[in-house]
Amino acid sequence: MQGTLREIDVYTIIHLIELGQRTGELLIESTAGKFWFLFFSRGELIYATDTNNNLTRLRDYLHGLGLENAVDQLATSKLGINVLEYGQIWALLESNILNPTQAKSIIERTMREVLFEILSLYQGTFVFEISPALTPRLTHIKFSQISAELSRQLQTWQQFYPFIQSVNQCPVLLSNDALPHLITWIDGKTTIRQLSRYSGLDICKVGQLIYEAIATGEVTVSPLVFNVPPQAKVESSKILCVDDSMTICHAVEYILHNQGYQVKAVSSPIKALSVIFQYKPDLVLCDITMPEIDGYELCGMLRRSSAFAKIPIIMLTGKDGFIDRVKARMVGATEYLTKPFGEKELLTTIEKYSKR
Repeated sequence: MQGTLREIDVYTIIHLIELGQRTGELLIESTAGKFWFLFFSRGELIYATDTNNNLTRLRDYLHGLGLENAVDQLATSKLGINVLEYGQIWALLESNILNPTQAKSIIERTMREVLFEILSLYQGTFVFEISPALTPRLTHIKFSQISAELSRQLQTWQQFYPFIQSVNQCPVLLSNDALPHLITWIDGKTTIRQLSRYSGLDICKVGQLIYEAIATGEVTVSPLVFNVPPQAKVESSKILCVDDSMTICHAVEYILHNQGYQVKAVSSPIKALSVIFQYKPDLVLCDITMPEIDGYELCGMLRRSSAFAKIPIIMLTGKDGFIDRVKARMVGATEYLTKPFGEKELLTTIEKYSKR
């Protein structure tokens, strides 16, 4: 299932997944280039995240619990490139830094936060891929049971406009008597969203308190600042990612774009054959297990072309056996990256073989 948000809204998409009791991943991309991932098991939402927070959200929730440095005590998660946050929550739980109630609360609040963001989207694209459920699992949400509540929240939030235009604006105190429930965290740099995470208060409750304080002249908010992703440098390496998983493609594309690389992602190995000759990449990331043409065959075909005989080809796979590594080397692969891999592993490998 895939399409545009002009054809079908997010409410309907998630309701259809629930009604069909589908298990898999829903990827939503806004026209501004932001991505959200929602993970379902038999129609129930078990986790949701985006590609922009880089553990900032988790750190905020931990800050509210007095555990702001907890993440730094953990090793890098191995649960996957697009579920780093989820992996860290489980690592904190297994290390007894979080108890099950706290971990469950963070997961459920994160899911609600993501839903709050995407339900107001009316432009963008979506892809739902059937895949094994994200594991381990701690909690779930039935969208049908909370959709009406979320709709009311969005309507309430819209009433704060134009005084409050975004959850990413920062309140500034004009009176020391204002916002006693939030004053501990207000410093002119903390966003409304962060205040909600720190305090445990619903985002609309925080918005209402700030809205009322603005009306009485006790608080103002910072102007809305738009974060523009850095543009790739002309001289930076050109990377081609070939993987039949749209989730992996978009996640790799986003991470490398933010590091200044020029990136193109293709989910069809057949299409990749034509793209590669036009794009002329400096490095290729290639999944092994794909339909039509597997990664070994694609790698071998590229190596037989004089134009791509020497470019780095990094194989991506969920397999980690000796035979698979040997096969990859035999067809001319430069390196072998085992899924799931973290952002740091990906960047380290790319930097090792890129021309930068």
